[in-house]
This record gives sequence, C-alpha cells and structure tokens, in this order.
Amino acid sequence: MKRSRDRAASELFAALYPRLAGWCRRLVDDDETAHEIASEAFTRLWARWTAVEEPRGFLYVTAANLVRDHWRKVERERRAMRRATSEAAIRPHAEQSDPSVRLLVQSLPERLRVPILLHYYADMPIREVSVLTGRKEGTVKADLHAARELLRVHLRRSLDSTI
Repeated sequence: MKRSRDRAASELFAALYPRLAGWCRRLVDDDETAHEIASEAFTRLWARWTAVEEPRGFLYVTAANLVRDHWRKVERERRAMRRATSEAAIRPHAEQSDPSVRLLVQSLPERLRVPILLHYYADMPIREVSVLTGRKEGTVKADLHAARELLRVHLRRSLDSTI
C-alpha cells in the first residue's frame, strides 16, 4: 500500500511540478522563489496526501496563496526601503507612473484574484476553476468579469494619471 502511494506521489510530482513551477515563475518573476513555492505546495500536499481528493487543485490553490504571501512580503520590503531612503520620499514611486498588471492583480480581493490566477495564469478552463474553488461556473464567470472590470478601471486610472 505504502509503495503504491509513494509511486502515485512520485508520478504526480513528475507530471505537475514543472508546470506548477513555471506558473509560479510567471507570477513571482524569480526562478528560485518559484521553485520554493512549488516545492512548498507539494510538501503541504504530502502532509495531507490521504485527505486531499483533488491534488492538482490543492497544489494550485496552495501555490496561489503562497504567491500572495510572497507578494505581501515583497511589498512590505519595498515600503521599508522607501521609508529608509530619503530619495524615495522626494520622487514618486514607480507603481504610480508605471502600472503593473501583476500589482493590480495582487490588489484584487481573494474572491476575484484566485479565479484570475487559475484561469489566466494557469490556463485552467472555467469548469476546472469552478471545481477547484467550489463555486458554480456562473459565479466563476461573474467573478472573472468583475475582476477584469476592476483591473480595467485601475489600469485606465493609472494611465490617465501619467498623461
């Protein structure tokens, strides 16, 4: 039993790790951090191996949460650096003049951010996002629409302020 469970875990790792790490890489823009996040997601899956019904979904949702934590940590570090340097107080910070879609996605509420990350960044179909998030397909579609509208408004506002 343990041998077959280990084999299944090994096969799952071989099948999903490269894609999960690549997805994380696009989100955090750093190879080492992406591999750390993907590895941590698998570690958390192994800890709950017998209780997880949908391993792929568990991995992506866990990784999305770890990416969010990474983004928060990076933002805290940026704020600390801005406070620590007098130069940052003199000139406007880059996010105001150069809106980043990643920063805008990061700012979305979790209810909207997770479907965006799974659908657009992990290329999952709406049906799969629905299963992974436990929401109806219509709700996922509505959340994706609401998230796109919020992103559009924020991006337009950011671009208008630079002109």
